[in-house]
Order: sequence, then C-alpha cells, then structure tokens
Amino acid sequence: PSSPLVLKNVTISVPPGSTLGVVGRTGSGKSSLLLTLFRIVEIENGGSLEIDGVDIRSVSIQTLRESLSIIPQDPVLFAGTIGFNLDATGKASKEDMWLALEAASPELARQFRESGGLDSPIAEGGSNLSQGQRQLICLARALLKKSKILVMDEATSSVDATTDQQVQATIRREFVQKGVSVITVAHRLDTVLGYDKIAVLGDAKLLEYGSPSDLLKLRNGELKQLVEADRRNKMKGGKVAQAIGA
Repeated sequence: PSSPLVLKNVTISVPPGSTLGVVGRTGSGKSSLLLTLFRIVEIENGGSLEIDGVDIRSVSIQTLRESLSIIPQDPVLFAGTIGFNLDATGKASKEDMWLALEAASPELARQFRESGGLDSPIAEGGSNLSQGQRQLICLARALLKKSKILVMDEATSSVDATTDQQVQATIRREFVQKGVSVITVAHRLDTVLGYDKIAVLGDAKLLEYGSPSDLLKLRNGELKQLVEADRRNKMKGGKVAQAIGA
C-alpha cells in the first residue's frame, strides 16, 4: 500500500472500432494498463475504467474477461488437443474452430488436418510447436471468441518476420476491418505507427496522446524521440551486421 502508483491520472478514450497503440520506455506503465483492463490488478484512489459506459468493476471478472480477447507476448498453450487449446469451454463448434484456424493461418490449418485434425496433441506449453505456430494458435483462439475488443501485448515481438507479417495482416483483415477495437502495447514502434491513436506513457503518466502524424510533428515530442532512437538502434545493428559479414 505504501508503494507509489504505477499509473497516475491517465485518461484515455478509445472510440469503438478504432486502434490504439500504447508505447513508452521500460517501466512506464504500459503492461500495467493491460493488467488493469483485465482486473488482474484493481484500480485504487477513485479511478475507473469503463467499457460502453459500464464500470468494469460492476460486472463479474468472468463476464469481463469473456468479453475481451488477448494475444499475449508469450503464447500460452496447455497439454491436450488443438481443439481444447482453441476453446477450453467446449462451446465452439468444430466448424467455427476450423474457420478460426484457416483465418489465422491456412498453412497451419492444413498441417493439423493432415496430422489428426482437432484431436492433434499439444504438449505442455506447446513445446511440440514452433514459437510462430504457438502464436498463430493464440491468434485463432482470439478469432474464435469474436470479441469487440482485442488486446495485444506486442504479440509478435518474439516471432520471425514472416509470422509477424502474417499476424498483422490477419489482425487488419479479421479485426480492424470488422470494427473491433484493437489496443496494442508496442515494443516495436513500426507496429503501431499506422494506428488511429497512440498513447505515450512515461513515469506512470500519460505524456502524449493523439494520432501518430500529429505526435511526430511535435519538435521535442516523446514519440518522436522514441522513433528517432529506434531508427538509430536499427542503423547501429545494420553496421554491426555488415562488420560481421566483412
């Protein structure tokens, strides 16, 4: 109780069907915002978080979390079948499961069809699958829920570039273009520079909020500094790669 708050006076409004990128340096409060949204951490000191005008604390945790979809940074899979990992509740039909898999990755869906269908075994933690395949299954799980709000904790930061492109294309096609609100905590700035709005957090506060184009016009803006630092790091990485190649 005596520890300082990890978020202070952060006020953000996300219109339905819009995209919001949350960026900031390490320790700025990005992931804490997601923990609050799912009520893993409760709000203190009189703040509130509302969805469609309803305070999330006025509904049960189960109702809240069933209304949200999340694609985490580290994909979570359980020992069992692919069908169980897509829908542990058993409410979804087999047809809907296949549609979700096809939408996430036609190639992955084909592999499962050929190897055992929805009864294909998944080892604990998905250890019998690649990192990219595990993330695509988490994407299919989110597609299957058909929630109006999708949350991503930089879901593609640990996968290869090909899988990253595949996931981003699917998110645009299956979520953004269908009116789903998408909130992304971004470690790769390129992921969110095309979003409707960006919130820049720092020292537990909201430093900037607006469209990427407007924020990048600010002479000493926080987003502009983050982008420029990111570009410098990429240039250094390229020089190191060239030196190693030489």
